[in-house]
Amino acid sequence: MINRPLLDPGALDGVDLADPRLHAEYDLTEVWRHLRDTAPVHRHPATRRGDGFWVITRYDDVATVYKDSRLFSSERGNVLDTLLAGGDSAGGRMLAVTDGAHHTALRSVLNKPFTPRALEVIVDSLRTATWKLIADAVAKDEADFASDVAANIPLAAICDLLGVPQSDRAHILSLTPSALASSDGAPTEEGTWSAKNELLLYFSELAESRRAKPYDDVVSLLVTSDVGGRPLSHEEIIFNCYSIIMGGNETTRFAMIGGLLELMRNPEQWQALKSRQVSVETAIEEVLRYTTPSLHSGRTATEDCFLGGEFIEAGDIVTVWNASANRDERQFPDPDRFDLARTPNKHLTFAHGPHFCIGAYLARAELNAVFSGLRAMATGMRLTGEPRRIYANFLSGLATLPVSFTPDPAFTGA
Repeated sequence: MINRPLLDPGALDGVDLADPRLHAEYDLTEVWRHLRDTAPVHRHPATRRGDGFWVITRYDDVATVYKDSRLFSSERGNVLDTLLAGGDSAGGRMLAVTDGAHHTALRSVLNKPFTPRALEVIVDSLRTATWKLIADAVAKDEADFASDVAANIPLAAICDLLGVPQSDRAHILSLTPSALASSDGAPTEEGTWSAKNELLLYFSELAESRRAKPYDDVVSLLVTSDVGGRPLSHEEIIFNCYSIIMGGNETTRFAMIGGLLELMRNPEQWQALKSRQVSVETAIEEVLRYTTPSLHSGRTATEDCFLGGEFIEAGDIVTVWNASANRDERQFPDPDRFDLARTPNKHLTFAHGPHFCIGAYLARAELNAVFSGLRAMATGMRLTGEPRRIYANFLSGLATLPVSFTPDPAFTGA
């Protein structure tokens, strides 16, 4: 549904932020505002999913947690479901759930293929492929922007980086949505783990193949690299491949889809983009802030501490909610307005500090290709059906977005 009912903050005592249905079926804008104003460091009670946890909602407090990986560790897990289940089996082995010296060493290896220079060929290729997808969608009477366009762009770029053969990509695309979310109701533990395990098995086999015959790709880089004076274990390699495919595919895709929806809901913003009153570069920062595809991130307190005046005990689960921080009126004037000209725009969509997203440059390049293509090829667009939301407590976005475009007669080709 497009317009979800606003959840009354008065119902907060009965709210379970770990429930995927809550985020799919309700608009939590007023809940986040209430928490920021009255309980910015809020103790969420235990639920049937597990122990209680801290909910951090103000921008400055969220940034504080992100910056301090010594006090707020990722090694037990960085998403609520994993933390409530007792911890992440990849802790200390996968970049996203590793801290300290090993994180620094591993990140220095993984940063190499994500630099602007290293990505130059991939960015050029993805722009060409993206414009072709958009041209095909614009030419149709009706397209599902989610599946016809957005689903193909981040996945193609990440698969190029990892060296996933073209023949395997449809299989990978079929698995990644189910590993973190569901498009038809709350995800089942069985379905989520099945998809995750299939992805891990796939990358295990790909890593073995690259060990025998390395190529110029990220899997080969991981197989042949030393980190901290030793080769990466097989488990470290496959966990980091999984992290890259998930982090690089789902979040950017939902930003694309959500960004197009907001352009249809705010036609004056579309006109500002179309008429070049606002640059694509500035516009995509607002798309990233406003859509906030990653709702939260999780940490574990390593020692007793105070945050926002609240006492947090060592071992407590601490969740930082990007969805709230990116709408904090203390940081963003008129935060609930979708404003493509917004500047400065220091959103936390890519996190902050040691775990800032290594794929941020690539994600921005993908979004640039999409919205520059739409600006060039269409004069307008309209919804032709009801979009369907995903069910997740970590991700936020649309599984479908049926649209019809009005072609721009001035466009004669790239």
